[in-house]
Amino acid sequence: MRFGLFVPQGWRHDLVGIDPAEHWAMMSGLAAHADAGDWESIWVYDHFHTVPVASAEATHEAWTLMSAFAATTKRVRLGQMCSCMSYRNPAYLAKVAATIDIISGGRVEMGIGAGWYEHEWRAYGYGFPRAGERLARLEEGVEIMKQAWTTGTATLDGKHYQVDGAIVRPLPLQQGGIPIWIAGGGEKVTLRIAAQSANYTNFDGSPEGFSHKSTLLEDHCRVLGTDFGAITRSANYNTVIAATEAEVADRLDVIEARVTPHLGAQGAADFMAEYRSGQAQGVGTPEQIVERLNGMKGRGLGYAIHYFPEAAYDRSGIELFEREVLPALR
Repeated sequence: MRFGLFVPQGWRHDLVGIDPAEHWAMMSGLAAHADAGDWESIWVYDHFHTVPVASAEATHEAWTLMSAFAATTKRVRLGQMCSCMSYRNPAYLAKVAATIDIISGGRVEMGIGAGWYEHEWRAYGYGFPRAGERLARLEEGVEIMKQAWTTGTATLDGKHYQVDGAIVRPLPLQQGGIPIWIAGGGEKVTLRIAAQSANYTNFDGSPEGFSHKSTLLEDHCRVLGTDFGAITRSANYNTVIAATEAEVADRLDVIEARVTPHLGAQGAADFMAEYRSGQAQGVGTPEQIVERLNGMKGRGLGYAIHYFPEAAYDRSGIELFEREVLPALR
Protein backbone atom coordinates (compact mmCIF):
# COMPACT_ATOMS: atom_id res chain seq x y z
CA MET A 1 0.00 0.00 0.00
CA ARG A 2 1.10 3.55 -0.78
CA PHE A 3 0.59 6.51 1.54
CA GLY A 4 -0.02 10.24 1.27
CA LEU A 5 -0.21 12.94 3.94
CA PHE A 6 -2.48 16.00 3.97
CA VAL A 7 -0.83 19.26 4.99
CA PRO A 8 -3.13 21.49 7.12
CA GLN A 9 -4.10 24.63 5.23
CA GLY A 10 -6.96 25.87 7.40
CA TRP A 11 -9.94 24.39 5.55
CA ARG A 12 -10.99 22.23 8.49
CA HIS A 13 -10.30 24.86 11.13
CA ASP A 14 -6.91 23.18 11.53
CA LEU A 15 -4.84 26.38 11.82
CA VAL A 16 -6.95 28.19 14.42
CA GLY A 17 -4.96 29.98 17.09
CA ILE A 18 -1.82 30.15 14.95
CA ASP A 19 -0.67 33.57 13.78
CA PRO A 20 -1.11 33.75 9.96
CA ALA A 21 2.50 34.92 9.74
CA GLU A 22 3.47 31.47 11.05
CA HIS A 23 1.26 29.39 8.76
CA TRP A 24 3.77 28.91 5.97
CA ALA A 25 6.52 27.91 8.38
CA MET A 26 4.26 25.21 9.78
CA MET A 27 3.10 23.97 6.37
CA SER A 28 6.55 23.99 4.79
CA GLY A 29 8.02 22.35 7.88
CA LEU A 30 5.52 19.50 7.69
CA ALA A 31 6.15 19.16 3.95
CA ALA A 32 9.89 18.94 4.65
CA HIS A 33 9.23 16.29 7.30
CA ALA A 34 7.27 14.20 4.81
CA ASP A 35 9.90 14.79 2.12
CA ALA A 36 12.62 13.43 4.39
CA GLY A 37 10.58 10.42 5.45
CA ASP A 38 8.57 7.55 4.03
CA TRP A 39 5.44 9.32 2.74
CA GLU A 40 5.05 9.03 -1.01
CA SER A 41 3.03 12.23 -1.38
CA ILE A 42 1.65 15.34 0.30
CA TRP A 43 -1.79 16.77 -0.40
CA VAL A 44 -3.93 19.85 0.05
CA TYR A 45 -7.65 20.49 -0.42
CA ASP A 46 -8.95 22.84 -3.10
CA HIS A 47 -11.31 25.03 -1.08
CA PHE A 48 -11.66 28.74 -0.35
CA HIS A 49 -13.87 28.71 2.77
CA THR A 50 -13.70 26.69 5.95
CA VAL A 51 -15.96 23.75 6.84
CA PRO A 52 -18.31 22.76 8.35
CA VAL A 53 -19.23 26.46 8.33
CA ALA A 54 -17.68 29.31 6.39
CA SER A 55 -15.74 31.55 8.76
CA ALA A 56 -13.08 34.24 8.77
CA GLU A 57 -10.45 31.66 9.69
CA ALA A 58 -7.66 31.04 7.16
CA THR A 59 -8.01 28.76 4.16
CA HIS A 60 -4.93 28.84 1.94
CA GLU A 61 -5.27 28.40 -1.83
CA ALA A 62 -4.29 24.99 -3.14
CA TRP A 63 -2.36 25.68 -6.33
CA THR A 64 -0.35 28.49 -4.78
CA LEU A 65 0.73 25.98 -2.14
CA MET A 66 1.50 23.41 -4.82
CA SER A 67 3.95 25.80 -6.46
CA ALA A 68 5.57 26.63 -3.12
CA PHE A 69 5.93 22.97 -2.18
CA ALA A 70 7.38 22.23 -5.62
CA ALA A 71 10.15 24.73 -4.97
CA THR A 72 10.89 23.69 -1.37
CA THR A 73 10.75 19.87 -1.48
CA LYS A 74 12.88 17.42 -3.42
CA ARG A 75 11.27 13.95 -3.46
CA VAL A 76 7.70 13.80 -2.26
CA ARG A 77 4.91 13.91 -4.85
CA LEU A 78 2.43 16.80 -4.80
CA GLY A 79 -1.33 16.54 -5.08
CA GLN A 80 -4.68 18.18 -4.39
CA MET A 81 -7.70 16.14 -3.37
CA CYS A 82 -9.25 17.49 -5.27
CA SER A 83 -9.19 20.48 -7.61
CA CYS A 84 -12.64 21.73 -8.59
CA MET A 85 -12.80 21.83 -12.37
CA SER A 86 -15.10 24.86 -12.52
CA TYR A 87 -12.91 27.08 -10.34
CA ARG A 88 -10.34 27.53 -13.13
CA ASN A 89 -10.49 27.31 -16.90
CA PRO A 90 -9.11 23.83 -17.69
CA ALA A 91 -6.62 25.03 -20.31
CA TYR A 92 -5.29 27.54 -17.79
CA LEU A 93 -5.16 24.88 -15.08
CA ALA A 94 -3.30 22.54 -17.44
CA LYS A 95 -0.74 25.32 -17.98
CA VAL A 96 -0.38 25.97 -14.24
CA ALA A 97 0.05 22.27 -13.48
CA ALA A 98 2.61 21.81 -16.27
CA THR A 99 4.65 24.74 -14.96
CA ILE A 100 4.60 23.33 -11.42
CA ASP A 101 5.59 19.92 -12.78
CA ILE A 102 8.68 21.56 -14.28
CA ILE A 103 9.48 23.36 -11.01
CA SER A 104 9.10 20.14 -9.02
CA GLY A 105 11.12 17.96 -11.36
CA GLY A 106 8.07 15.92 -12.42
CA ARG A 107 6.21 15.32 -9.15
CA VAL A 108 2.69 16.72 -9.68
CA GLU A 109 -0.52 14.69 -9.37
CA MET A 110 -3.79 16.12 -10.73
CA GLY A 111 -6.68 15.37 -8.41
CA ILE A 112 -9.82 16.65 -10.12
CA GLY A 113 -13.55 16.58 -9.44
CA ALA A 114 -16.84 18.29 -10.18
CA GLY A 115 -17.03 20.29 -6.93
CA TRP A 116 -19.73 20.41 -4.27
CA TYR A 117 -19.28 23.25 -1.72
CA GLU A 118 -22.17 25.50 -2.75
CA HIS A 119 -21.39 28.32 -0.33
CA GLU A 120 -17.95 29.04 -1.77
CA TRP A 121 -19.15 28.57 -5.37
CA ARG A 122 -21.71 31.32 -4.92
CA ALA A 123 -19.46 33.53 -2.81
CA TYR A 124 -16.80 33.55 -5.53
CA GLY A 125 -19.30 34.26 -8.30
CA TYR A 126 -19.35 30.84 -9.95
CA GLY A 127 -23.07 30.30 -9.41
CA PHE A 128 -23.89 26.71 -8.58
CA PRO A 129 -24.88 24.71 -11.66
CA ARG A 130 -26.86 21.50 -11.32
CA ALA A 131 -24.83 18.33 -10.80
CA GLY A 132 -25.16 17.24 -14.42
CA GLU A 133 -23.56 20.43 -15.66
CA ARG A 134 -20.74 20.27 -13.14
CA LEU A 135 -19.99 16.71 -14.22
CA ALA A 136 -20.11 17.65 -17.90
CA ARG A 137 -17.56 20.38 -17.22
CA LEU A 138 -15.38 17.80 -15.48
CA GLU A 139 -15.48 15.47 -18.47
CA GLU A 140 -14.68 18.23 -20.99
CA GLY A 141 -11.94 19.66 -18.78
CA VAL A 142 -10.20 16.31 -18.38
CA GLU A 143 -10.16 15.91 -22.15
CA ILE A 144 -8.57 19.36 -22.54
CA MET A 145 -5.89 18.59 -19.95
CA LYS A 146 -5.03 15.21 -21.47
CA GLN A 147 -4.63 16.79 -24.91
CA ALA A 148 -2.52 19.62 -23.51
CA TRP A 149 -0.13 17.36 -21.62
CA THR A 150 0.40 14.85 -24.41
CA THR A 151 0.44 17.04 -27.54
CA GLY A 152 1.31 20.50 -26.21
CA THR A 153 -1.94 21.98 -27.53
CA ALA A 154 -5.64 21.58 -26.81
CA THR A 155 -8.69 22.14 -29.01
CA LEU A 156 -12.25 21.39 -27.95
CA ASP A 157 -15.54 22.88 -29.06
CA GLY A 158 -17.50 21.69 -26.05
CA LYS A 159 -20.79 22.70 -24.55
CA HIS A 160 -19.06 24.31 -21.56
CA TYR A 161 -15.47 24.89 -22.68
CA GLN A 162 -14.17 26.10 -26.02
CA VAL A 163 -10.43 26.16 -26.63
CA ASP A 164 -8.80 26.52 -30.03
CA GLY A 165 -5.14 25.60 -30.22
CA ALA A 166 -4.31 26.49 -26.62
CA ILE A 167 -0.56 26.02 -26.35
CA VAL A 168 0.69 24.34 -23.19
CA ARG A 169 4.45 24.22 -23.40
CA PRO A 170 6.79 23.16 -22.12
CA LEU A 171 5.08 19.84 -21.62
CA PRO A 172 5.10 18.35 -18.13
CA LEU A 173 8.24 16.39 -17.39
CA GLN A 174 6.26 13.22 -16.70
CA GLN A 175 6.05 11.00 -19.75
CA GLY A 176 2.45 10.73 -20.89
CA GLY A 177 1.42 13.76 -18.86
CA ILE A 178 0.49 14.42 -15.26
CA PRO A 179 -1.33 11.49 -13.60
CA ILE A 180 -5.07 12.12 -13.30
CA TRP A 181 -6.99 11.27 -10.14
CA ILE A 182 -10.77 11.38 -10.61
CA ALA A 183 -12.29 12.09 -7.21
CA GLY A 184 -15.86 11.25 -6.28
CA GLY A 185 -18.07 8.21 -6.32
CA GLY A 186 -21.00 9.29 -8.50
CA GLU A 187 -22.11 5.96 -9.87
CA LYS A 188 -23.39 6.81 -13.35
CA VAL A 189 -21.12 9.66 -14.47
CA THR A 190 -18.10 10.21 -12.20
CA LEU A 191 -17.09 6.56 -12.17
CA ARG A 192 -17.62 6.38 -15.94
CA ILE A 193 -15.27 9.35 -16.41
CA ALA A 194 -12.81 7.62 -14.10
CA ALA A 195 -13.04 4.38 -16.08
CA GLN A 196 -12.34 6.33 -19.26
CA SER A 197 -9.58 8.69 -18.13
CA ALA A 198 -8.23 8.08 -14.61
CA ASN A 199 -4.88 6.75 -13.54
CA TYR A 200 -6.24 6.85 -9.98
CA THR A 201 -9.63 7.09 -8.31
CA ASN A 202 -10.53 8.50 -4.90
CA PHE A 203 -13.85 7.56 -3.33
CA ASP A 204 -15.59 6.17 -0.23
CA GLY A 205 -13.07 4.61 2.14
CA SER A 206 -15.48 2.53 4.22
CA PRO A 207 -15.25 -1.22 3.61
CA GLU A 208 -18.74 -1.64 2.16
CA GLY A 209 -18.71 1.65 0.26
CA PHE A 210 -15.29 1.02 -1.23
CA SER A 211 -16.22 -2.45 -2.46
CA HIS A 212 -19.48 -1.19 -3.96
CA LYS A 213 -17.82 1.68 -5.83
CA SER A 214 -15.03 -0.64 -7.00
CA THR A 215 -17.55 -3.04 -8.50
CA LEU A 216 -19.26 -0.22 -10.35
CA LEU A 217 -15.93 1.14 -11.61
CA GLU A 218 -15.06 -2.31 -12.91
CA ASP A 219 -18.44 -2.50 -14.68
CA HIS A 220 -17.79 0.85 -16.39
CA CYS A 221 -14.33 -0.31 -17.47
CA ARG A 222 -15.82 -3.45 -18.98
CA VAL A 223 -18.35 -1.45 -20.98
CA LEU A 224 -15.73 1.05 -22.18
CA GLY A 225 -13.06 -1.55 -22.87
CA THR A 226 -10.54 -0.01 -20.47
CA ASP A 227 -8.27 -1.78 -18.00
CA PHE A 228 -9.72 -1.81 -14.49
CA GLY A 229 -6.49 -3.28 -13.14
CA ALA A 230 -4.49 -0.29 -14.39
CA ILE A 231 -6.43 2.14 -12.18
CA THR A 232 -5.08 2.58 -8.64
CA ARG A 233 -7.93 3.03 -6.17
CA SER A 234 -7.40 5.42 -3.26
CA ALA A 235 -9.33 6.75 -0.28
CA ASN A 236 -8.87 9.50 2.30
CA TYR A 237 -8.78 8.78 6.04
CA ASN A 238 -9.22 11.18 8.94
CA THR A 239 -6.64 9.85 11.35
CA VAL A 240 -6.17 10.15 15.10
CA ILE A 241 -3.75 7.59 16.49
CA ALA A 242 -2.31 6.89 19.94
CA ALA A 243 -0.76 3.99 21.83
CA THR A 244 -3.93 3.23 23.81
CA GLU A 245 -7.66 3.77 23.34
CA ALA A 246 -7.66 6.08 26.37
CA GLU A 247 -5.02 8.25 24.76
CA VAL A 248 -7.02 8.32 21.52
CA ALA A 249 -10.01 9.60 23.50
CA ASP A 250 -7.85 12.29 25.08
CA ARG A 251 -6.64 13.42 21.67
CA LEU A 252 -10.20 13.65 20.40
CA ASP A 253 -11.12 15.79 23.41
CA VAL A 254 -8.25 18.19 22.63
CA ILE A 255 -9.36 18.54 19.01
CA GLU A 256 -12.96 19.19 20.02
CA ALA A 257 -11.91 21.80 22.57
CA ARG A 258 -9.84 23.58 19.90
CA VAL A 259 -12.70 23.95 17.40
CA THR A 260 -15.53 24.61 19.87
CA PRO A 261 -14.89 28.40 20.09
CA HIS A 262 -15.28 28.58 16.32
CA LEU A 263 -18.11 26.10 15.74
CA GLY A 264 -20.07 26.25 19.00
CA ALA A 265 -20.64 23.28 21.27
CA GLN A 266 -23.16 21.50 19.05
CA GLY A 267 -21.24 22.31 15.88
CA ALA A 268 -18.05 20.93 17.40
CA ALA A 269 -19.84 17.79 18.54
CA ASP A 270 -21.22 17.29 15.03
CA PHE A 271 -17.77 17.96 13.57
CA MET A 272 -16.28 15.24 15.78
CA ALA A 273 -19.07 12.70 15.26
CA GLU A 274 -17.24 10.80 12.53
CA TYR A 275 -14.09 10.54 14.63
CA ARG A 276 -16.05 9.25 17.62
CA SER A 277 -18.41 6.94 15.75
CA GLY A 278 -16.31 3.82 16.05
CA GLN A 279 -16.53 3.44 12.26
CA ALA A 280 -13.62 5.73 11.36
CA GLN A 281 -10.97 3.56 9.75
CA GLY A 282 -8.14 5.90 10.79
CA VAL A 283 -9.01 6.42 14.46
CA GLY A 284 -7.49 4.06 17.01
CA THR A 285 -4.32 2.38 18.14
CA PRO A 286 -1.64 1.35 15.63
CA GLU A 287 -2.78 -2.26 15.83
CA GLN A 288 -6.40 -1.32 15.13
CA ILE A 289 -5.51 0.90 12.19
CA VAL A 290 -3.18 -1.69 10.66
CA GLU A 291 -5.91 -4.32 10.92
CA ARG A 292 -8.49 -2.06 9.25
CA LEU A 293 -6.18 -0.94 6.46
CA ASN A 294 -5.10 -4.51 5.82
CA GLY A 295 -8.78 -5.29 5.36
CA MET A 296 -9.07 -2.42 2.90
CA LYS A 297 -5.97 -3.63 1.07
CA GLY A 298 -7.73 -6.95 0.61
CA ARG A 299 -10.63 -5.09 -1.01
CA GLY A 300 -8.27 -3.46 -3.51
CA LEU A 301 -7.24 -0.23 -1.81
CA GLY A 302 -3.85 0.70 -3.24
CA TYR A 303 -3.31 4.19 -1.84
CA ALA A 304 -4.36 5.70 1.50
CA ILE A 305 -4.17 9.47 2.04
CA HIS A 306 -4.25 10.49 5.70
CA TYR A 307 -5.45 13.70 7.28
CA PHE A 308 -4.28 14.33 10.86
CA PRO A 309 -6.37 17.12 12.44
CA GLU A 310 -3.63 17.73 15.03
CA ALA A 311 -0.81 18.12 12.52
CA ALA A 312 -0.31 21.89 12.89
CA TYR A 313 -0.04 21.60 16.69
CA ASP A 314 1.35 18.15 17.46
CA ARG A 315 3.22 15.76 15.15
CA SER A 316 3.44 12.91 17.62
CA GLY A 317 0.48 11.11 16.04
CA ILE A 318 2.08 11.37 12.61
CA GLU A 319 5.35 10.09 14.01
CA LEU A 320 3.62 7.12 15.69
CA PHE A 321 1.90 6.32 12.41
CA GLU A 322 5.26 6.48 10.65
CA ARG A 323 6.87 4.11 13.16
CA GLU A 324 4.15 1.50 13.49
CA VAL A 325 1.66 1.68 10.63
CA LEU A 326 3.69 2.50 7.53
CA PRO A 327 6.22 -0.34 7.98
CA ALA A 328 3.43 -2.86 8.56
CA LEU A 329 1.59 -2.04 5.33
CA ARG A 330 4.11 -0.80 2.79
